[in-house]
Amino acid sequence: QVQLVESGGGLVQAGGSLRLSCAASGSIFSINIMGWYRQAPGKQRELVAHITNGGSTNYADSVKGRFTISRDNAKNTVYLEMNSLKPEDTAVYYCNYLDRFGSDWGQGTQVTVSS
Repeated sequence: QVQLVESGGGLVQAGGSLRLSCAASGSIFSINIMGWYRQAPGKQRELVAHITNGGSTNYADSVKGRFTISRDNAKNTVYLEMNSLKPEDTAVYYCNYLDRFGSDWGQGTQVTVSS
């Protein structure tokens, strides 16, 4: 099992920026994918971006060009740099860890973008 601790959420005005961090600990397998998902009130959880241990990335169309995912394998930490934030980015953001043995989730961090 992998434990994930997120940080960096908060309240920001539209057009602003935030940086989320997620530190993983526990039974971390060398080959894995870490990512960020979000869930807005009344909506399903959706993928925001993910990154493999080798650095390959994938983004939701809605955040391409605005968000950047990165990771520090030595620290088992994944980051999400969010720029040009929009009110529709408001959601609880969840960190996810996935390897051949299963998947784990963080507790979530609230991001609120005011107009």
